[in-house]
Amino acid sequence: MIIINVRFHVLPEHADQFPELTREFTEATRAEPGNRWFLWSRSVEDPNEYVVLEAFDDDAAEAHVSSDHFKKATAEMPQWLSSTPQIINTVVPDDGWGLMGEMQVDGPA
Repeated sequence: MIIINVRFHVLPEHADQFPELTREFTEATRAEPGNRWFLWSRSVEDPNEYVVLEAFDDDAAEAHVSSDHFKKATAEMPQWLSSTPQIINTVVPDDGWGLMGEMQVDGPA
């Protein structure tokens, strides 16, 4: 599985609208074969920072970066950003989310 984390620094005037500005890209990515998840989070410390957590089957990430919606997003997004996004891209042997061994919560699942 390929895990990708991308940090986006959004211009303050676009920060509140960023989820809507990226909605088409988000929905298209989530619909891709081999996409396991595509999750946006907004920083609680910096309201202009968003992080996307992505996961793909090993052979699906190449199709993602070759897709029309990816090309459109990479052409459009810079106008809303204050800097080039930062990325971590790694291959992991896991097959998805697991339970955290260091903490257990009792109660309904």
